[in-house]
Amino acid sequence: MLRLTWVQPEDLLGHEIRQARLDGREPSRIEARWRAAGGTEAPERAGASPVPASRYLRLLAEDLLDELADLPSRLADDEPTDLAGIRALCPDWPPRAGAPAPAARALEAAWLGRAIGCLLGKPVEKLPLDGIRALARAVGNWPLNGYFTARGVPRELLDAHPWNRRSAATSLAENIDGMPEDDDLDYPLLNLLLLQRHGRSFSTDDVARLWLEELPPGRTFTAERLAHRNLLAGIEPPLTARHRNPFREWIGALIRADVHGWTNPGDPAAAASQAHRDAVLTHTANGVYAAMFTAAVIATAATGRHDIHDCLRAGRTVVPPRSRLAQAIDHAVRLARAEENFDDVVDQLHARYGPTHHWVHALPNTALIAAALTHADGDFTGSVCRAVSGGWDTDSNGATAGSVAGLLAGTPTAIPDRWRTPLKNRLASTVADFDGSGFDTLAHLTHLEATRS
Repeated sequence: MLRLTWVQPEDLLGHEIRQARLDGREPSRIEARWRAAGGTEAPERAGASPVPASRYLRLLAEDLLDELADLPSRLADDEPTDLAGIRALCPDWPPRAGAPAPAARALEAAWLGRAIGCLLGKPVEKLPLDGIRALARAVGNWPLNGYFTARGVPRELLDAHPWNRRSAATSLAENIDGMPEDDDLDYPLLNLLLLQRHGRSFSTDDVARLWLEELPPGRTFTAERLAHRNLLAGIEPPLTARHRNPFREWIGALIRADVHGWTNPGDPAAAASQAHRDAVLTHTANGVYAAMFTAAVIATAATGRHDIHDCLRAGRTVVPPRSRLAQAIDHAVRLARAEENFDDVVDQLHARYGPTHHWVHALPNTALIAAALTHADGDFTGSVCRAVSGGWDTDSNGATAGSVAGLLAGTPTAIPDRWRTPLKNRLASTVADFDGSGFDTLAHLTHLEATRS
C-alpha cells in the first residue's frame, strides 16, 4: 500500500500533540481520547507510519486535529505571527537602511557555501548523533573536516548506521559529481525565480502561485507539503500554514530565507520582512522567526563590513525577545562562547532540546546553527563542519551555516579547494529553469536582483 509521508491524519496527530505542548496549549484530554481509541505515537523519524490506520481512526484524527487547533495558548501574546505584532515586541527592531550589493564573487561564495554545507550533511541526515560521530571517527575524520566517506568504515558500523538512502549515491566523497538535487537548494532557486517575476514587493499569494506552477508536490516535505495540499484544497494563505499543519514551527521556512538576505544588503529589517511574507505561507510563530532571523543575519553579512557576531546580533533584533526561539538562540550563543570543545556544546543542546523537539523543529536547529557560527568565529570550514557534526537536520543546518560563512569569506577562492572542486560548478535541481546551472551564473542572477530598484 502507498503510504504518503507527512500528510496522513493519523500520523499528523501525534506531531500536533507534541506541538501543542511546545506552544503553550494543553492537549492531555485530547491525547487521552486518541490513546483510548487505539491511536499511536507519531513516526519518530519517517514521515509515515508503516501500517495504515482504520477508517475510524483516520476520521477521529481529523476531528482531533481541529480540536487541538482551537485550544488557547498561554504563549500567544509573546509569540505573534503577524508582522506588526512581531515588530511591536522587538524593542531593537533595526531601522531601514541599505548598502551596496555584494559583489557577484561574494554571492557565488554564498551559493557555493550553501551547496557545500548541504552536501556535507546529506549522507548523515536522520542519523543519531552517536552514529554521525562513529562514522566520521572510523576514518579519522573527527572533528569533522571533510566530506563523509564509506571507504574504510567497518561493515558492522555501516549496518548499524546506514547512510541516508536517498543521498548516499551522490554525496559521499567517493561519488560526488556536481551538486545533486536537494530541497535546501531548490527553495533558494524558487525564491530567485520569485524575485525575477515579482520583485521584492512580492506577496504571499505570489509565493503560493509560484509553487503551484513550479514545485512538484512530491518534492516538498513537512510544512511545505501540507501547505501545498491546503492550496489544492482551496485554502488560502495564511490559513495554509495553520490548517492541520503540525509542522508549522519546523525548519522549512528557514531554508528559504537566504535570497531575502542576499538581496537586501545592510537592511536586516527589509530582509526579515521579505522572509516573513514567504514564511507565512507555511509557518507560524517560531517557524517564521527562524526565517526572519536567518534573513537578517545574511543581510548584515552581505555588507562585507561585519563579523559573524555582529551578524547574529542583527538577526536577534527581529525575533520577539520572550519567544522560545530568542531564548534558544541566546542559550546556544552563550554555550558556544563558554565551551572550548564544540562536542560539549552539542551535547548540552541535545540534552536540552532532544527529548521534547522533533529533529526537524526550528528551535534546536536554529540554535545549533547560531552555536556553530559563533564557535567557529565565522570560519568557513569550522562553521559547516560544526553545524553538520551537531546532528538533527544536518543538510539544512550545513547549508545555512555555509551560506553565511561563504558570504563572509567574500570570494569562492577563500573556500578550500577540497570543498569546491567536487561540485564542478554544476547544480541539479527540481526547478526546471535552473537545472544544471553553474554557481557563477546563479551569483550573477542574484546580483541583478540585489541591484534592481
